[in-house]
Amino acid sequence: MEKIKICSFCVKKDEEVVLKETAEEKQIDLKLVWAEPTLENAFEVEGCLGVTISGLSYISDKMLDAYYEYGVRFLSTRTRGYNHIDIEHAKKIGIRVSYATYPPDSVAEFTVMLMLMCLRNYKQQLWRGQVNDFDLIGLKGRNLSRMTVGILGTGQIGFRVIQYLSGFGCKIYAYDVYRSESVKEYADYVENVQEIYQKCDLITLHMPLFESNFHMIDEKAMAQMKDGVVLINTARGGLIDTKALIKGLETGKVGAAGLDVIEDEFGLYYKDLKSKCLSKHDLCILRSFPNVVVTPHMAFYTDQAVSDMVKNSILSCCLNERGEENPWEVK
Repeated sequence: MEKIKICSFCVKKDEEVVLKETAEEKQIDLKLVWAEPTLENAFEVEGCLGVTISGLSYISDKMLDAYYEYGVRFLSTRTRGYNHIDIEHAKKIGIRVSYATYPPDSVAEFTVMLMLMCLRNYKQQLWRGQVNDFDLIGLKGRNLSRMTVGILGTGQIGFRVIQYLSGFGCKIYAYDVYRSESVKEYADYVENVQEIYQKCDLITLHMPLFESNFHMIDEKAMAQMKDGVVLINTARGGLIDTKALIKGLETGKVGAAGLDVIEDEFGLYYKDLKSKCLSKHDLCILRSFPNVVVTPHMAFYTDQAVSDMVKNSILSCCLNERGEENPWEVK
């Protein structure tokens, strides 16, 4: 029986070993491409039934058309989110799209770390320590245990964050269109997102990005929040209006922010750009604030998560090729 051929783009060194091991285990003919997927290198997928990608590049309608012409029928992203793919066009032309899952612990633990770093002014302390300034003035923090925390999105990651926070003794409110009975053991669901804005000292986002929630945290939303509110985003950058966030930080409406994701991060993260002048002006402004922690979309990044994402991405293509139920397919 002929092996299914899969092309993997934007392969990182830590993924290479797992990709090769999985290909051997599943009897896959695997082609590795280290470059990000573009229209110009679409020819790399010729003869491949499946393609796996990272979340670094937008897969446009033109790229999907090119992939289809070369024989691609399955596209799997090695990420939980899939807003970097033109899903509707993929469905229209007959390319089945899937995402990859991994244990929620990685992002949930990172989220709590960002909360503590923001509340305890760790960035300022780190900066000062580099020049031997050990003064405590301006470094007084706030106790997480005394915070009222709002969780936007109570899927696997949001739920795990809630579980962790319950150990700190926080008062926790949650909002999601789909409610979970498990969440109710630790948090109180609110009827609308405005209640989260009005009641909470700290708000953390754990939602996928859709057109309906793009810039859900905007100037209007921030106006409803408590003065000095702390915002944490380890989900998708587009959930927060960056311009509004900068304004909120400048006025003191937002007391601190922990951001593992930002808008317009394509072409930026996972690259060594230390000798380059960055054109991402909003990012430069955010990084200049002493009360903002910015990390390069790495909350997921643990050995277990990388392994699971790679394996599940390959397995998705295999399940589709065999006509079996694919739990990761975007319906």
